[in-house]
Amino acid sequence: MNDRDNRIDYSAVLASAVHDMKNSLLLLTQSIEELGEDITPDTKAAEKMNAIHYETTRLNTGLMHLLSLYRADIDELPLSIDEHFAEEIIDELFASNKNYIDHSNIQINIDNYQNFPWYLDATLVHVLLNDMLVNAMRYCKKQILIRIEEKNDFFVVVIEDDGEGYPGSMLKSNDTNMRDFNISTGRTGLGLFFARIIAEAHTNDDKKGSIHLANGGVLGGSVFTLKLP
Repeated sequence: MNDRDNRIDYSAVLASAVHDMKNSLLLLTQSIEELGEDITPDTKAAEKMNAIHYETTRLNTGLMHLLSLYRADIDELPLSIDEHFAEEIIDELFASNKNYIDHSNIQINIDNYQNFPWYLDATLVHVLLNDMLVNAMRYCKKQILIRIEEKNDFFVVVIEDDGEGYPGSMLKSNDTNMRDFNISTGRTGLGLFFARIIAEAHTNDDKKGSIHLANGGVLGGSVFTLKLP
């Protein structure tokens, strides 16, 4: 056995470490949610609990990004396509953010609700949409609007808020590549890059998924759209 055979595969080690950290964060998040049930809404304690829950969710999402991007880079991003109903997607989003929603003054409405089946990877789509919902809750003023529908043979989810909208740099990042990331700016666009990878991994014949960013919409803030064939 030579030195080459003894080299550590740091990519595999990183992937394993990220997986372990995700499991720990999941337990931590569950503990935070259990504590949140004993805290009175509209108090300083509730406000701090929301902040902790938000940051924990961001950490978990970031780790999921790293793991998925690593797997995509080695062409091993696993897709588990199965039939799921729109109602499942919405219920899972609300369940994951119940503590934050219960202890905030944010109003989340479901518009044009349709419960229909679609074939998709529910786990990855949930991570994608949850990331966008968490950011909407972080930057909105008081309102968020979610629309989920079947349109032109696509599964469409739209998340809008009444915040200040996406900055110009993010509106230009729909086609961001990894080489274009600038960590020094504080906004790498990693979440959007991850969302695009997950969306485009969903294909049907000559169609593939996509994401779109815009400002305006019904509430006048940011508008995130996911389309899956």
